[in-house]
Amino acid sequence: MNIRPVGLDQIPEIQVLAHKIWPPVFQSILSEEQIEYMMEMMYSTHSLENQIGKLGHQFLIIEQEAIPLGYVSYETDYKGKAQTKIHKLYLGEESRGKGLGKKVIHEIEFLARKKGNQALILNVNRNNPAIDFYLKAGFDFGYEEKIDIGQGYLMDDWVMVKSLLVGKNQE
Repeated sequence: MNIRPVGLDQIPEIQVLAHKIWPPVFQSILSEEQIEYMMEMMYSTHSLENQIGKLGHQFLIIEQEAIPLGYVSYETDYKGKAQTKIHKLYLGEESRGKGLGKKVIHEIEFLARKKGNQALILNVNRNNPAIDFYLKAGFDFGYEEKIDIGQGYLMDDWVMVKSLLVGKNQE
């Protein structure tokens, strides 16, 4: 497995992966209309340019034998605190359950620690089966968060937290 950083020049590559991976993950949780709305909101060229160029999100492509399998985005020092926010972590269905997600989490932990961050945080839909994966990866439930994303849509999430302090949540 290889994890490589990508930037503005690779936005089309992120979009291809997102269109392949993201809708099937949420088809049993969200309406088709909300999925379409959120795809435009999060993965349009303008949105990705803003995430990478202005908001400081770092995107990584996860690949095996030069074949892209998924992507992750994260932000160190999130909200000016010693924490790294994982904004996105998606693997294609054929790649799940093979330990790749765990390796990606470890890579983000390494990058977060290099920046002196003490925790990883992420939002996950309350009905997303990925919650089990995050619990096994050492995350705990932090708090509930409801986010109005426009057009009458609401993200109903758990914010999950993994301490990076020695002795906390270590596998």
